[in-house]
Amino acid sequence: MNYKMRIGFGFDVHKLVPDRELWLGGIRIPHTLGLLGHSDADVLIHAICDALLGAANLRDIGYHFPDTAGEYENIDSKILLRKVIALIAEKGYIVGNIDATICAERPKINPHIPQMQQTLADVMGIDPDDFSIKATTTERLGFTGREEGISAYAVALIEKSAESVEIVKNLSQQKPFSVG
Repeated sequence: MNYKMRIGFGFDVHKLVPDRELWLGGIRIPHTLGLLGHSDADVLIHAICDALLGAANLRDIGYHFPDTAGEYENIDSKILLRKVIALIAEKGYIVGNIDATICAERPKINPHIPQMQQTLADVMGIDPDDFSIKATTTERLGFTGREEGISAYAVALIEKSAESVEIVKNLSQQKPFSVG
């Protein structure tokens, strides 16, 4: 049996600023600050995208969705994640599991993790049990500790699968996301 698995790592960071909504893990989290970026600046999704792309040897999120392209300005990062799932499926891979960590002093992330898991598992077409999200602080050290930004790390396992053809077909038929 020819069974192939690959692992990828992703990292992202965005600056916290006033007058922006805070989007993490595909959901809006109430906070006085939001993340600055060309898209919705969802650091968790961006780290996951990079982990998946890296595992499939497909470069990185900036290569596929450059911040110089107007079509990605203020885009919902769930759309980017769905496109990444299609890209890895085109190479014959499906998601095995994701393990991710968000680093933020505030707001508290733990109460939001179950909703993030469900939201992103739905986008990726995986079981929420195959998607781990953890939250930590940096004990008030560095830019995260000073609440200047939020970072996220992700590791992704992808597996070669004949199911990937069906995934590409299903993703192309899904409706766009509604904001919120």
